[in-house]
Amino acid sequence: MAKTVLLIGAFDSKGAEYDFVRQRLQAAGLETLCLNWGVLGGCEHFPVDIDAVEVAAAGGADIEALRKAGDQEAAVAAMARGAAALAPALYDKGRFDGVFALGKARGTSVAAAAMRALPLGVPKVIVSTLAGSDTSAFLGAKDINIFPSVVDVSGLNAISRAILAQAAAALAGMVAAEPVRETDAKPIIAITMFGQTRPCVERCKKALSEAGYDGLVFHATGSGGRTMESMVADGAIAGVLDITTTELADELCGGVFSAGPERLEAAGKAGVPQVIVPGCLDMVNFGAPDTVPAAYHARQLHAGKPTVTLMRTDVAENEQLGRILAEKANAAQGPVAVLIPLQGWSRFDANGGPFWCPEADRAAIEALRAHLRPDIPLIEVAAHINDETFAAAAVKTLLGMLPDR
Repeated sequence: MAKTVLLIGAFDSKGAEYDFVRQRLQAAGLETLCLNWGVLGGCEHFPVDIDAVEVAAAGGADIEALRKAGDQEAAVAAMARGAAALAPALYDKGRFDGVFALGKARGTSVAAAAMRALPLGVPKVIVSTLAGSDTSAFLGAKDINIFPSVVDVSGLNAISRAILAQAAAALAGMVAAEPVRETDAKPIIAITMFGQTRPCVERCKKALSEAGYDGLVFHATGSGGRTMESMVADGAIAGVLDITTTELADELCGGVFSAGPERLEAAGKAGVPQVIVPGCLDMVNFGAPDTVPAAYHARQLHAGKPTVTLMRTDVAENEQLGRILAEKANAAQGPVAVLIPLQGWSRFDANGGPFWCPEADRAAIEALRAHLRPDIPLIEVAAHINDETFAAAAVKTLLGMLPDR
């Protein structure tokens, strides 16, 4: 049975381009399922399977009202909601095996909303004028492949046909590929890491493997934290060993590795067991020294690499971070514990290290004590975060929360 690709597009304005892609996919032996979010009309190039009326309704809107209002941004938002609702429902019914889209900012926005709603592993391709710029707001933490259109997505020409043909072939290859089958899949434990906490994470991963779990490491650079949160929300994670919560410090202070204000919330909402550690909360990340905001020029800075400048968080910021950790933990619907390494939170935050500042760390600990829910364990370990003793305590605490297998 031939596999099927879902085409998501504004076929009223991009019908010729999609027809070209549709023919390329069909030549590769694939069928197509066509979803039109174009508000202004239908498609004169090929039959549409899911029309704009249905997409608008799925987004809580009426297509005629959208047309009469003439508000493009409101219309795009409604169609994005509709596409994001319909795509996973169609996938769950087995209607398609991969998804393809093309467009400018609005087309990318609607298609990406639908693709973000699909599970990891579903082949996803967008040909976009936005490729090459920061597309994180569109793609989120999902495995969406974005191809540069090179030229404007506005009609067919020698360049656009070559790009669209290559993108269609790439998706055809993804869809045709046999899925990787795990013969002895283990429950996944998400672990967050920075170079500054690597020894701890490596010990935790080894101990979890010996206990029958697969430790999946996420680099806490913003995208890593967002990806982990997304996978937890999708139900792919059995437990979270949040060793490195440094992205919260970047969110608070405007660093470059923020994972957004929702960081440290997915496990709590899903009831997934989690251990929270203030790993690398002693630092905020910036780029080269000349990118550090002027307000921080007098602060304690460390330029370990030409493109990386770290700033030591101070007492007031640590007090805020302690409150934030407590608020996130307090909202958890499942098992949660907070572990504190009393002898430092990163490689730099160690006795004699450049960020060693016990009073700053203590401010966070005191805030945690004052604001943490009484039933949530606050466990203080007389060790540095990278000591074997601390890794063992972290793993033991999490394993004690996980259901018997």
